[in-house]
Amino acid sequence: MKNALLFAVVILLVACAKKPLIPAEVREALPANFEAAAKTNSYPGAEWNELSPEKAGINREKLKTLEEYLFTTTGSENERRGIRTDAFVLVRGGNIVFERYARDFHKNRRHLVWSVTKSFVNTFVGMAVAEGKLKVADSAAQYYPALSGGGKEAIQIDHLLRMSSGLYWSEGYESSPLKSSVIAMLYTRGRSDMPAFAASQELAFTPGTHWYYSSGTSNLLMAIVKNVYSAPPPPGYILPPGDRFEDLIFNKLCKSIGMRFVTFERDNAGTPVGSSYVYTTARDLARFGYLYLHDGVWQGRRILPEKWVRYTTTMAPAYYTTELNPEDAKDNPGAQWYINVGIPERGQKPPWPDAPADTFAALGHWGQSLYVIPSLDIVAVRLGDDRDTSFDKNRYLGLLKNILERAP
Repeated sequence: MKNALLFAVVILLVACAKKPLIPAEVREALPANFEAAAKTNSYPGAEWNELSPEKAGINREKLKTLEEYLFTTTGSENERRGIRTDAFVLVRGGNIVFERYARDFHKNRRHLVWSVTKSFVNTFVGMAVAEGKLKVADSAAQYYPALSGGGKEAIQIDHLLRMSSGLYWSEGYESSPLKSSVIAMLYTRGRSDMPAFAASQELAFTPGTHWYYSSGTSNLLMAIVKNVYSAPPPPGYILPPGDRFEDLIFNKLCKSIGMRFVTFERDNAGTPVGSSYVYTTARDLARFGYLYLHDGVWQGRRILPEKWVRYTTTMAPAYYTTELNPEDAKDNPGAQWYINVGIPERGQKPPWPDAPADTFAALGHWGQSLYVIPSLDIVAVRLGDDRDTSFDKNRYLGLLKNILERAP
């Protein structure tokens, strides 16, 4: 009897050990008082105001150390080795306190931001939610019929935002180009209609249970928002001015916050490529980050729903229930943005331990980054052309935090 009981206990322990970690509470990056935490209500006009680093409470010598890290290159230009920063813009207190450019970039020259584009998709979905066009708990198939059938109706917009749709995907680039879904979507058989290609993938997991980084889901979200704003109005209903998809992007967002140098590439079906293809300047990208620093409010006008930034910077629930590889643990996912909380139960530290816990970011291929640090009142844009693993995000953030004369 004792042996049988012992055997049962062992079986139970083994089963528990294999059971995915489901937290009692999904972690948030932001403090409880974030909505009132912005340290300044000063917004840029047509141009950013500029302020000396010293007046912004920044130590000039420590700033120089950060600058040297960002702009000291190794090897020849043709080799494309080492840290290759093209643009760096630092905003504190609503002012640009430092900026520098390299390789012929300047304040008005657009730069490809790669997957930072995904964070714009988050914004368009949030704006659609604010206008009552959709809800994140809605079935994605309601707005994109290609996601009907095969159990795909269970995929919610929330699952797409949190990259837990369950659709099969392979995000390999240089490492596995022949098997890569994203290469096929962007450059070969999927390029004519990228969202349709993503929707055609088989359902590999129950929606909401498995996290996997997928550029396909970002393009599906862009198509959903496009459909919501491009659908013909009911008979007898006159569509009000500004209630179209292009107005959402270029008037309701870009014009509202003063982004003047923005280009969205489209696929052959006319849908902006939400996964990858925004071109903009470092200064304009800083405006985008400043909107999120102020909880989606610009000059007193709410552009994003209340608590949208908190939702965005809350850990994707499926991240806890997925067996992660070391690459997955480098950046904690929120909803098309990244956060800095880790999973202590798994021994997983925050990805950027030298940065404040409330740091969140929009990140892209080859070193593109937009960091928002509410506790330091900082927005930092760094655009580059990194082709190896020389650039260390945590070291960069540690140097960035260290430039302040006094900790908050």
